[in-house]
Amino acid sequence: MPVIRPTLGASACVWRDGKVLLVKRGKAPALDLWSLPGGHVELGETVKQAAARELAEETGITAALTHLVDCLDIIHRTPEGEVDRHYVIAVFTGLWADGEPVPMDDAAAVQWCDPETMDALAMTDGVGEIVLKARDLLASG
Repeated sequence: MPVIRPTLGASACVWRDGKVLLVKRGKAPALDLWSLPGGHVELGETVKQAAARELAEETGITAALTHLVDCLDIIHRTPEGEVDRHYVIAVFTGLWADGEPVPMDDAAAVQWCDPETMDALAMTDGVGEIVLKARDLLASG
């Protein structure tokens, strides 16, 4: 049996005028689910650099990513309970700096979303909680 190891990823929770930027995934395994822009960390780049790069690649915008919010473990299991995939995602937050978001790379759509109404969207696991945690972190300085 092949050895399954966690895959490191990074994402960006970006704010503008009290709204958070979400992307609708255009590829499996999160096809048609709303999430934060992000993806894999490449060899030689920091997780913060990866979050900024993925943000630009998926939406065309830049942001001042000032805080590490948390690391999320996304663990997928087979019906038998065996680990199939395991992602560790470092989530950074900060304020929009430049550009207007457009869906690029593997994003099917992008939108600025009010965090109070985002529960109406089909989202990837943990996004709602991490967005609220990021908002609170930015508000506290």
